[in-house]
Amino acid sequence: MDFISEQRLDDGVLAREFTLGEIPGTLWTPESAVPLPLILMAHNNGLPKREPRLVARARHSAAHGYAVATIDAAGCGDRPRSAADEQARADIRRAMQAGEPVDEIFESFIGPLVEKAAPEWLTTLDALLSLPGIGGPVGYSGWMALGIRLAVADPRIVAAGFFAGGYVPRAQREEARQVTVPLLLLLQWDDEGNPRQRALDLFDAFGTEEKTLHANTGGHTGTPWFEVEDGDRFFGRHLK
Repeated sequence: MDFISEQRLDDGVLAREFTLGEIPGTLWTPESAVPLPLILMAHNNGLPKREPRLVARARHSAAHGYAVATIDAAGCGDRPRSAADEQARADIRRAMQAGEPVDEIFESFIGPLVEKAAPEWLTTLDALLSLPGIGGPVGYSGWMALGIRLAVADPRIVAAGFFAGGYVPRAQREEARQVTVPLLLLLQWDDEGNPRQRALDLFDAFGTEEKTLHANTGGHTGTPWFEVEDGDRFFGRHLK
């Protein structure tokens, strides 16, 4: 892992850009005692690591005593996309504009995206836990389809906060039954692009004995800021 830049922000958080082979990422750390618990933070469905809502959440969590890391995994952010990825995105836009069903198109696009992204996140986790000052435990926050795969694949992840705001492939809907870590699921009740009942069914399917659902009125991007604060309290119960 090579750090290529760093910036001390006005809230005292240190933001460092890094590369790990072809993987670009950002690590935010607070001015506090070490070792730090770690939160992996991923935005839904491959948006970039510099997305403003993700950065705001990361800075808030770092200021409250966590190391927070995100990456642009394969096919995400500014990294090259395959011809198949670009075709799938075009097909999704066309189908949505025409009012046609999009589930199968999403399946063909999001499923492979999760398969490509998960190994790079696990490689990044290995590198992060080898850094001085980061000792775990590890939590995950963000994109639900990816988070399900990571929570099942790696026992170092001991708590997860998911956003019910993106398509979850069939494989991850089945894997949800194997998720046994404490879980906080955020649902926007009026999310125009994500059927409410599908999110409720998935919440019911999670295998963990400790799971909490927070539902708020509003559309896809309307998650209240107080949910960020509640998320930090959730991770505080399990990571500190």
